[in-house]
Amino acid sequence: MTTVRVVVGGAVCEGGRLLAARRSAPPALAGRWELPGGKVEDGETPERALERELREELGVETEIGDRIPGEWVLRPGYVLQVWTARLVSGAPQPLQDHDELRWLRPGEEAQVDWLDQDRPAVAEAMRRLAATAAGVPGVRR
Repeated sequence: MTTVRVVVGGAVCEGGRLLAARRSAPPALAGRWELPGGKVEDGETPERALERELREELGVETEIGDRIPGEWVLRPGYVLQVWTARLVSGAPQPLQDHDELRWLRPGEEAQVDWLDQDRPAVAEAMRRLAATAAGVPGVRR
């Protein structure tokens, strides 16, 4: 039986915008954009792993929200799962694995070259942001 490792991504939203992070490593991914996050360590829940990763990578404290439906294969043995996240304290800085951060509003997501596996979750996060901005009832960030 093959063990699948979960990699968590955070759709960090604030003020109707989504945070995008540009990879600085590894070389194969450098220059492309992603939702920040990382691997779930043994004994961690995905939500706690995401809080830890966002603290390490961006220097912020967050509150993890809803899981975005779906799971995307990153490479054999690794899948990406994405949750929404809200900033509690701190201003995001590119501390680890990233060299630039950018806040994007719905409709601006095509301004950056997203990693392919992040695209479906980004699309859903932007759909939710647009619906929230439009005041659609029942849509949460």
